[in-house]
Parts: sequence; C-alpha cells; structure tokens
Amino acid sequence: MLRNMKLSEVLQKSTEWLAGKGSDTPRLDAEVLIGHALGLQRIELYTEADRPLTEDELAECRALIARRGEMEPVAHITGRRAFGRLDLEVTPDVLVPRPDTEVVVDLVVEMAPEGARIVDWGTGSGAIALSVADLRADVTVTGLERSPAALAVAQRNLDAHPALEGRVRLLQSDGMAAVAGDRFDVVVSNPPYLVPADLERYPALRHEPEQALVAGPVGTEDHERVIREAADVLDPGGVAVLEVGEGQHDAVVAFLLTHGFADCITRPDLAGIVRVVAGRRA
Repeated sequence: MLRNMKLSEVLQKSTEWLAGKGSDTPRLDAEVLIGHALGLQRIELYTEADRPLTEDELAECRALIARRGEMEPVAHITGRRAFGRLDLEVTPDVLVPRPDTEVVVDLVVEMAPEGARIVDWGTGSGAIALSVADLRADVTVTGLERSPAALAVAQRNLDAHPALEGRVRLLQSDGMAAVAGDRFDVVVSNPPYLVPADLERYPALRHEPEQALVAGPVGTEDHERVIREAADVLDPGGVAVLEVGEGQHDAVVAFLLTHGFADCITRPDLAGIVRVVAGRRA
C-alpha cells in the first residue's frame, strides 16, 4: 500500500486507499493516523510535506492505516477523541463520543439552573458529564455507568482533568440504582437507541460495545426507562435531556408526556436531524 515516499505522498496514497475502503472522511482519517504514527500535529504534515519517511515510519503508518481500512474507529486506534473542549481517552469498552452528542451538552448547559445537580445516565467515557462540568463551573455532575470497564475509562478521563475533580463523581450503577435516594435538577442521557439489525447495516459499529448501542427490537426501550427513572429523582421543574436516533423524537416526547413531563422541546444535530429531546418535570 505504501512505498518509501515523502510524507505528502504517503498522505495522498493513504487518503485514496481509505476512500476505496469506504471511509466517509478519508483525508481526515489519514491526517490523524499518520500524525499519530509520526508524532506530528496536523499542520506539520504540510510544513514537513517533503520529508522522506524511514522504513520504520512507513511501517507504523501502514499498520494504522490498515486498521482503519477494517473500519476500526480512529479513536480506538489513537486511543484519544476530542469532544468539546476536552481531549478524552477512548477504548473499545466505550462508545466513541460523536459531534452530534455535543448538541446534548449544549442544551444541558443552556437549561440547567444555577448550581444545578446533574446526573448522566450511562456516562460511558464520561464525555457528557465532564463536558457539562467543564462548561458550567457552578454545577455538580454524577456520572452513572453499569460497565466496570467503561467506568474505569471515565475515571481516567476525570483524573486527567483535575480542575473538574470535586464537581464530578462517577458511580457504578444499573440505571439510577446508586442514586435512588438523591434529588437532581437535570437528568441527561445518551442511551442505546439502535435495533439489532442496525449492526448488520453499519459494519463499522462492530468495534464498539453492543450494550452501549442496541436498546432492543424497537430502539427506544432505554429512553422509556431513563424517563421513568428520571421522574423519580427530579425535583419539580427539573429537566430531562435525551439523545435520540433518527425518527425517534415523537415516541420519546410521548414517553415524557406519559410520565409527567411537559414543555417538551427538540433540537437538531449538525445535519438537521432531530437529535435531542427535552422535557420539564411538572
């Protein structure tokens, strides 16, 4: 795939090869992976474009590009993912944080009252919990996660951002079990919302934990559970904010209304698809 070439040639050949393998962002993938392999910032890929690569450097680039050719997530290959203002560790034990979820964070930051007590149902890597705390210095956030392996990733991410310690706590919990006696102002969640057939339709997802992706045969099973449990821990006027899959917003709004929420709103993602639903506890 790669020969003894200049950096610019390696970048171009890698881009073309990844495009042929089905990557939606072949140039970006090549930049990130080659930069990671060589210890270079993206700008340095261009300022050092004429630099010839050694055989060892070519071998390292080849290995990472080949992994991406198998549709392994770039974040799993590099072990890192930028989310909001944070740089997060990502492993195969957690869902890769996606830009669409930043819309969830933005709405929580907008709707949370001053000094809010926030709980993140299914925190995974801690992306939502840590980002909300990063953007709102007045709030406290509890991240709940049933997977010990995922919780360990979230804890390492919290440890890497010491400015957030004391305002974020992470607990192993099946749903709200660990905080059943607590009260909150905001419940936020990016729950699983795929159906089993989606894993066949999108082969790239096989690299991510199925339990963080698939809800059940309908796809909104976990939304209903989050909303039901949110109704038990939210004070009157408290807010539930949930990420939803394409076409799921009407069903999730119906769940909110059924469980005593009102003033429901939706927000689109960058592609214009309704991605977030929120409601206020009556």
